[in-house]
Amino acid sequence: MGRYLIRRVLWAVVLFFAVTVVSYVLFYLIPANPAKAACGQACTQAEVARVAHYLGTDRPIYVQYGKFVGRLMPVSFTDGPHFKTPSLGNSFYNRQPVNTLVLQAAPVTISLVFGGVILWLLLAIPIGILSALRPRSLLDRGSMTFVLIGISTHPIWIGLIFAYFFGYKLHITPITGYADMIHPPHGEPGGPVQWAYHMILPWMTFAILFAALYARMIRANVLETMNEDYVRTARAKGAPESRVLRSHILRNAMLPIVTMLGMDIGLALGGAVFTETIYSLPGLGRTSIQALNNYDTPTVLGVIVFATVAIIFFNLIVDLLYAWIDPRIRLA
Repeated sequence: MGRYLIRRVLWAVVLFFAVTVVSYVLFYLIPANPAKAACGQACTQAEVARVAHYLGTDRPIYVQYGKFVGRLMPVSFTDGPHFKTPSLGNSFYNRQPVNTLVLQAAPVTISLVFGGVILWLLLAIPIGILSALRPRSLLDRGSMTFVLIGISTHPIWIGLIFAYFFGYKLHITPITGYADMIHPPHGEPGGPVQWAYHMILPWMTFAILFAALYARMIRANVLETMNEDYVRTARAKGAPESRVLRSHILRNAMLPIVTMLGMDIGLALGGAVFTETIYSLPGLGRTSIQALNNYDTPTVLGVIVFATVAIIFFNLIVDLLYAWIDPRIRLA
């Protein structure tokens, strides 16, 4: 286990630097001038040059990337080695620390993603299992219709439909906005109840596509596992059907689902931008779009760093869950 974790951590470090290098090169190749965007259209060439020197964008790309990596390191060797807080730099647009911008937006996106994950699993697991246990039944056909609708529709269209009917017509939920669960601004709604109330529609919108995909995958895996020799052997030995389903069918059928979940949580971080845009959620998606419009490289890279670390972390958790779900798998 120890050797496995060391290998995965080393691979995660390599992957992290690879993602940041590619992102930095792509931003460097974009024919845009962040200094001009930060200075404004009325600035002269001399003023733009001074802003570029202040921001550091007039230096070679390897110098800029070296400073970026140096700020991320938890140890500084200037004036002797000492620990420091990793920094993502300051925004080109408003000069605020990118750490602050990311930490303000990340809880919103995390709330959206994890709430959506719980909701799509609560929908997909019973639908997939019941459809597999009763193939070609009315329930199975209805669930496949749900899968077809979920896969075929775009989150923006689903969000607009939900916002129109549940928010505008029925007045059941808010159409837009976010309520902070812990530290709401003065005069604005907050607390766990208001937080969940404002997140109902975003969670539903976010979960529909993944719930449809997972229901289809679970159904196929359960149907395939039910025909395995060890399942027939367990039934022939007189094992109760509930035990066969729990210990032999579901435990093996869920292994590919765990794999998908680890990858899809990372994919969901990127896909959250659509849902955040529809419901005006101040998450990482909206932050990155605003940064892209302003050619704010540090802020965009801050979001990329956060997403990269999250994806690496969740894939590591998935690999560790493998051994618990299937003892035949050995991490070493």
